[in-house]
Amino acid sequence: MPRPSTEAEYLARLVPASQGAFSRRSLLRGAVGAGSLLAVPGALAACSSSTSTGTGSGAASATGTVTLGSNQSDAVPKAAVQAVMDAFAKANTGLSVKINTIDHNTFQENINNYLQGAPDDVWTWFSGYRMRFFAAQGLATDVSDLWGSKTDMSAALKTASTGDDGKQYFMPSTYYPWAIFYRKSVFAAKGYQIPKTLDELNTLGTKMKADGLIPIAFGDKDGWPAMGTFDQLNLRVNGYAFHVSLMAGKEDWSGAKVKKVFDTWKGILPLHQTDSLGRTWQEAAQSLQQKKSGMYVLGAFVAQQFTKGAEQDDLDFFNFPEVDSTVGSDAIEAPIDGYMLAAKLKNEAGAKKLLGYLGSADAQNLAVKADPSVIATSDKADQTGYTALQKKSAEFVKSAKSIAQFMDRDTRPDFASTVMIPAIQSFIKSPDDIDGLVKSIQKQKLTIFTS
Repeated sequence: MPRPSTEAEYLARLVPASQGAFSRRSLLRGAVGAGSLLAVPGALAACSSSTSTGTGSGAASATGTVTLGSNQSDAVPKAAVQAVMDAFAKANTGLSVKINTIDHNTFQENINNYLQGAPDDVWTWFSGYRMRFFAAQGLATDVSDLWGSKTDMSAALKTASTGDDGKQYFMPSTYYPWAIFYRKSVFAAKGYQIPKTLDELNTLGTKMKADGLIPIAFGDKDGWPAMGTFDQLNLRVNGYAFHVSLMAGKEDWSGAKVKKVFDTWKGILPLHQTDSLGRTWQEAAQSLQQKKSGMYVLGAFVAQQFTKGAEQDDLDFFNFPEVDSTVGSDAIEAPIDGYMLAAKLKNEAGAKKLLGYLGSADAQNLAVKADPSVIATSDKADQTGYTALQKKSAEFVKSAKSIAQFMDRDTRPDFASTVMIPAIQSFIKSPDDIDGLVKSIQKQKLTIFTS
């Protein structure tokens, strides 16, 4: 597919003017608003002429301590957050940042109580439905003043940061794609070829088994990683428009289309690492790192489990293969990570100044240098130091026709956590009763989406 030559052309590919019953507006403002992810860099320079100066109300006189609630608990992203906050404090005399790091899953599971209690001024979060959900609940501060006329933020990223009321509540920082990761040295040594179709993936998996490898590393102890596999399969089996509609609660989970997704998954489940419900994604990634597994369906953050240098340089990825030739394989997932401000701010001036900095090239340069699994959202970010994996990630997202976020970002948080996590884990444990599984999901969906 030819690359888009202009941002307008690119945005048209992300959210076509007509996708069945969906308009561009309904897609962007519905359950998958972040389907408008900017793949080409086109972001902001802290919304001001200086990357260390925010433009929010009272930013110039900001002093004191700003508290940051962070879900970046793994070693690599935690170090990246620390590096960015240290640089901010150094550049802003009189301001300091207190980081409160909470285990990633615990943070997500308790986010509602956290925001309604005594939250930190700034908190790490995601673009998509979950951003809009908390904004609509009045649990986030409007930061539209940081998106003024002086910003060079793209229209796509601005849309992905916009709540249902048309105001901005989110500051993008980085993004990363989901794909199938592998080690180049293993493929070269065994003569493996990149599979383009599901049949080729099955053939490759069979060959890997014969060679003593686990075909697909897999760990779903935390509940959310397997959502990515469902999303990949649904995008390939039913296409992007159906996927976003399903996530919005507008489709029948007990229908033939969803059954086909689970049935397709059941067909390749034997290729997956066994006992996955007792394994974290990090442990599964280490299986790939140790060359015990041949592939892994995950986000680019899998690179965090590889040592910088030659080992990370050996990590590569390919697009999830085509399942149906009439659907194709040009829809991908590429979640946007960033920051929001709590509704109950203790230091509004300091928090807005920090948020402006977090959207700048200076801050993002530090973040992507410390964590090479992610890509900066600012078009002023320095890409000369990108690793081969980062460069490929940027090109991969650019070339996609349609881009989703992730199931637990694209749908209601209560539906994702209380229905889909246990449902998918139940399927992984016992994949034979697909009919009963989807009927149960549909029944719970009706209760949740009509409440």
